[in-house]
Amino acid sequence: MDILKCEGVRKVYGSGDNEVIALDGIELTVGKGEFVAVVGASGSGKSTLLHILGSVDKPTEGRVTIDGTDLSKLNQTQAAIFRRRKVGLVYQFYNLIPTLTVRKNILMPLALDKKKPSQEYFEEVVQTLGISDRLEALPNQLSGGQQQRAAIARALIYRPALLLADEPTGNLDQKNSREIMDMLKLSNLKLKQTVIVITHDEKAALEADRILTIEDGRIISDEWRR
Repeated sequence: MDILKCEGVRKVYGSGDNEVIALDGIELTVGKGEFVAVVGASGSGKSTLLHILGSVDKPTEGRVTIDGTDLSKLNQTQAAIFRRRKVGLVYQFYNLIPTLTVRKNILMPLALDKKKPSQEYFEEVVQTLGISDRLEALPNQLSGGQQQRAAIARALIYRPALLLADEPTGNLDQKNSREIMDMLKLSNLKLKQTVIVITHDEKAALEADRILTIEDGRIISDEWRR
């Protein structure tokens, strides 16, 4: 079953002499449960692709479908709701709310919809990510690696169709970087989560089952490793 489908996705910024083609005809399908890494040099278009997949931006041309929903048909409010419920986003800078405990940060997406969490699933997520003993701490009481684990837990709590991670190890040392990639891999294997990681770190990319290489807005390589 395909969770993600991109058809002729093109993104152009500016016009005339100032025109920049960030994405140029992206064709891509990702099946449920895949762990995919997207690599490329700075300016290759990989971050633009992530923003479009996360419904933060819209393509100039083409269509993106996630879990059966055509993102081009969503207005700004609908896109925000879809993103909260269907797309888990993890960034380099954890974006945790400093005045809330780790528990409340993780549960924030559900709280915005006035939904109660499944206690069983919540415990499975925090135990899988190794932060079950830090739930009452504030973000500034955690290490960088622990904060990123909390951010991943928050992205997973709604059981999204897709987890998108944008340079999730970019702000961490080598030890914590490896641990975070291990956590993403574990969420893929144990929680059956579909994961796409945008990264410039070749070692991090090697943790994925499939590596896409983007250059000048085009996918130039699609390599299955397992």
